[in-house]
Amino acid sequence: LNLTVAGVVRDYQYRSLRDKPEPILLQLGKPEQMNQLYVKLTEGQTQAGLQAVESNFRKLIPYQPFSYHFMEDDRLEDYADDARWKQLITDAAGLAILIAGLGLFGLVSLTIEQRTKEIGIRRVLGASVLEISQLLSADFLKLVVLAFLIATPIGWYAARHWLDTFVYRMDLTGWLFGLVGLLAVGIALLTVSFQSVKAALMNPVTSLRSE
Repeated sequence: LNLTVAGVVRDYQYRSLRDKPEPILLQLGKPEQMNQLYVKLTEGQTQAGLQAVESNFRKLIPYQPFSYHFMEDDRLEDYADDARWKQLITDAAGLAILIAGLGLFGLVSLTIEQRTKEIGIRRVLGASVLEISQLLSADFLKLVVLAFLIATPIGWYAARHWLDTFVYRMDLTGWLFGLVGLLAVGIALLTVSFQSVKAALMNPVTSLRSE
């Protein structure tokens, strides 16, 4: 090819972020050969820019109907499946948290009901509300921590596998999983503590008469 170089631009992402930018040649042909133009518009002046582009387009290619679309919209279509998966996972996670919370609440209620007499005896012997709450919470927190230890490697692998499909990606950090773990422990503590404190505040006499 015997072409005159009019300019060189830096690499820019004109395809999906899953693809590495490849060399591209933008050739300015004769007006009768043109059917597509790539134009960069100034941010905040999109409408004025489109009007200017349309005006010049009609001068250069009067026989072609003017239509346009934004590359940003094209790129969003590339990630439509990811957006659907994100929504699906978000909904599933929310439902799982709700079911787990209700299940934990029911399990704590059953455990407290079975240990009502024990709680009353401990209260008579001088145990504080905090001590009883800690006693009842310990076993459940162990289960939450165990579940977190099992789920973390699976979550790490799944996230790593998804991120590896992108050329440009963030790095996974431990604090993100730690934050999720703290959130899980917090939800469990809130659920267990509510029932534990309620049981600990019961009149010991009533507790001892429950069996």
